[in-house]
Amino acid sequence: MKNPWVGRIVGVAFVLLIVGALYLALRPSPVQVDMAAVDRGYLSVTVDEEGLARIADVYTVSAPIGGRLQRAPVEVGDVVHRGTTSLATIMPADPPFLDVRMRREIEAAVEAAEAAVGLAQAQIRAAKANALMLRSEFERAEQLAARGTISGSQLDRAATALSTAEAEVEQSEANLEFRQSELLRAEASLIEPDQAEVNPSRDACCLTVRAPVDGVVLKVASRSEQVVQAGAQLVEIGDPDNMEVIVHLLSSDAVKVRVGAAATLTDWGGEGELDARVISIDPAAYTKVSALGIEEQRVDAVLELLGGPEAWAGLGHDFRVMVHITLWQDENGLRVPVGALFRRGGEWHVFRDVDGTAALTPVEIGRRNNDFAEVIDGLDEGDRVVLHPSDRVADGVEVAEREDGAA
Repeated sequence: MKNPWVGRIVGVAFVLLIVGALYLALRPSPVQVDMAAVDRGYLSVTVDEEGLARIADVYTVSAPIGGRLQRAPVEVGDVVHRGTTSLATIMPADPPFLDVRMRREIEAAVEAAEAAVGLAQAQIRAAKANALMLRSEFERAEQLAARGTISGSQLDRAATALSTAEAEVEQSEANLEFRQSELLRAEASLIEPDQAEVNPSRDACCLTVRAPVDGVVLKVASRSEQVVQAGAQLVEIGDPDNMEVIVHLLSSDAVKVRVGAAATLTDWGGEGELDARVISIDPAAYTKVSALGIEEQRVDAVLELLGGPEAWAGLGHDFRVMVHITLWQDENGLRVPVGALFRRGGEWHVFRDVDGTAALTPVEIGRRNNDFAEVIDGLDEGDRVVLHPSDRVADGVEVAEREDGAA
């Protein structure tokens, strides 16, 4: 005969097994999340902005006189030496073309100059004839004075008249030279470009512009021959070993930066980072329109590169770099990833992992950057927090750290 209790125990066990299976099947699984630990480490706040590397002292060589600039003897990148390297040669420019009115005016001036030369020559002949006559009279007066026929004062008047006549001859000859010069000048005004001297002597007419400093050529304004005016830019020269960086900071960021602040340069094309230091900040801002069409107040800050030219080998003039200027740093600060922070009720909060359960925890933070925030209160070193919590994560919800590579 069977024991009735055995059947009852088996039935109860079967029911409990079904209930347990249903509970496990219907029980919500923990939310898969990414987590990170609150730890201590290096924490800094920086101003990040694009900058331009440039040679500190760029010399712009200009044409000292106007003329016909010959083809450039140097190219960009050439090494030049002070006082010896030729940068440009300037020759006299060709005379301009003459229009009809100008030509007739100059031809009339030439005719007037020729007439003036003829008049001056006639004046010389008249002056010489007068001087010849007065010399004869002076010689007769000398003979008469020697015999006592005339007085000494008469002899003096004859000598004075002769001297005056001879001076008039010299004056007439000088006037002739002056009129001949005017004629040459008038005739020169008739010279047109096709009549100009083709190859004038370089020693007599040309100017060679030489390098004012040692360095390399950064820019050649024009390689081809052309006519230039005085002051026209010819060549830019600089020393690539004397490099600096200029950054156009927002005025709100420039207020926080101090002269002497440390900085690093990244994305400059070489290996590693470059160390730099802020050496100057402009006292005035200027308006610059951003790529989005927004007017911004910008302030120029200049940074000195550290480490010597070998550290930034290959970095050239006007090369783009990414600048990170340090405003504050802590070598061993308590920090939490920025991705774990969110606002609720005007305060910062995180979801802290407490034995597999998300606990809504208010935190007080200090300075922060793009990656970490300084923890003032609310978290301890070693606490684990949920990164980028979704709307499925709430206070008291079970969470589990997502395995690497999980979807």
